[in-house]
Amino acid sequence: MAKLISYVLPVYNESEGIEQFYAELKKSLAKLKSYKFDLIFINDGSRDDSLIKLLSIHEQDSRVKVINFSRNFGHQKAITAGLDYAVGDAVVIMDTDLQDPPSVSLELIQKWEEGFEVVYAKRAKRKDTFFKRVTANWYYRLLSKLSEIEIPRNTGDFRLLDRKAVNYLNKFREQNRYMRGLVSFLGFKQTAVEFDRDARFAGKTGYSWGKMIRLALDGIAGFSTAPLRMIAWMGFAVAFFSILGILYALLVRLLSPETVVSGWTFLIIAIFFIGGVQMIMLGILGIYIGRIYTEVQGRPLYIVDSVIKSAK
Repeated sequence: MAKLISYVLPVYNESEGIEQFYAELKKSLAKLKSYKFDLIFINDGSRDDSLIKLLSIHEQDSRVKVINFSRNFGHQKAITAGLDYAVGDAVVIMDTDLQDPPSVSLELIQKWEEGFEVVYAKRAKRKDTFFKRVTANWYYRLLSKLSEIEIPRNTGDFRLLDRKAVNYLNKFREQNRYMRGLVSFLGFKQTAVEFDRDARFAGKTGYSWGKMIRLALDGIAGFSTAPLRMIAWMGFAVAFFSILGILYALLVRLLSPETVVSGWTFLIIAIFFIGGVQMIMLGILGIYIGRIYTEVQGRPLYIVDSVIKSAK
């Protein structure tokens, strides 16, 4: 019996390139005659006519299923919905902007057949701006240092998961999701396939700088308590330097009282320094408390407006 491969394909304002992506994916899948395929497009509250084009693609191809969100819930939750609906023996997660070449997914499937349960696509080269390449590199370095699990560098959400891995991943229902971290947390037998990441085929990225920063914070706060430990060390450091300052002031007063200049300079510097450190500490605590607050609310990760699939 032919194995079923499910593709999870989040879509947000991809009207200009979605048809080209489907054509490229269809051409790649035609090379694998011994598999069945299930193409799950998740429309994450697109504001353009992406949904209309997805419905048109569905009419052409019975393998296509469209999950339409009631509004925009975000890329990571769109992936989550796709995994919830996927029933394949393996699941491929990839974006639909053609930066992740559909042909590379065939290499992921090949590695899966070799016995690997998680196969992630690792970017050897990427056609992004210099600033984005540099910031991404430094972020992955920082995450590697802080994280309590090993998260592969230069990887996104483009990967293949075995059914066993998907079943376990679907049990993780936290609101602040960093999927590549959750997949690394799973363990299992993992490997990488290197590829050259292309530029976007059309349109603009759905990840603004604000969303990128939030995702980066989810990666750090979700898989590391190092910032909380850093607060303690900063407290010890401030206390240490405060003691040095007190000792210095006492020695000057006792040994050379005529050199003591009355004034507010040192006092103002000390106040601003301590105040700044305290604000940083409160900000870090706020990030973790905010995550606790959203989890306690217990709201659903996403809301589906409609599911369009072929009758069987």
